[in-house]
Amino acid sequence: MIPLRDINHAATRPFATYAILAANTAVFLYQLTLQGNAEHSFIFEHGFVPRDFSRGDQLGAFVDALTSMFMHGGLMHFASNMWFLHVFGDNVEDALGTRRYVGFYLACGLVAAAAQYAIKPDSAIPMVGASGAIAGVLGAYLKLFPRARVLALIPIFIIITVRELPAVLFLAIWFGFQLLQGVGSLGISVEGGGVAFFAHIGGFVAGVALVMILGRRGGPRGGPRGAYPGGDDDRRWRRPSSGRGPFYQGRRDWDA
Repeated sequence: MIPLRDINHAATRPFATYAILAANTAVFLYQLTLQGNAEHSFIFEHGFVPRDFSRGDQLGAFVDALTSMFMHGGLMHFASNMWFLHVFGDNVEDALGTRRYVGFYLACGLVAAAAQYAIKPDSAIPMVGASGAIAGVLGAYLKLFPRARVLALIPIFIIITVRELPAVLFLAIWFGFQLLQGVGSLGISVEGGGVAFFAHIGGFVAGVALVMILGRRGGPRGGPRGAYPGGDDDRRWRRPSSGRGPFYQGRRDWDA
């Protein structure tokens, strides 16, 4: 499933989300200028390598875990990550506030790297990608806006359809897929890299947990729940829907 947009208006401009999108884009465009050994060296120098942490270079590995959040392993990896952030990031930033959202985003990315490290602590394959941090945004969205709706592109065999789905259903399916793939990958040695599913799982769980601790901005645990569309009490924000949606209106690194 591919989210096209959420039916959930944000009250403020998501400046931090814009900045994160811009930073990732700038780094990806730079990566496109690198060829051969230069690209390989860049990924190994700035991607998160679990073995480095295991061998005692904790500070260097911590810095690499931060820089790896802004690197990607290819066009599809970059485009899918940025699209998910574009769709879901604005509402989470709106709920948390810009400064807390930035800290939240980076913390989710670090937890995601730690989760992948816990599974493969001796791996010499660098992990790159914003997926772990963005998975945290998805987890926060699930907690903050369970009743929001997501317009999704859904392929069913050879048929492609567009439907509005509850955010809780869309995100539960996404997380379930990551969990199944992650468990299925246990015990399998992948020398050439692959998808860092446990980074996605760790980031998502961190997003749910951190937003429960932080709450929404505006008071103890964020103020009244009913003040946000898609939240636990969103009746005054919801509009009747026809059910048809608004259109009628293999790389050598772990991709996180």
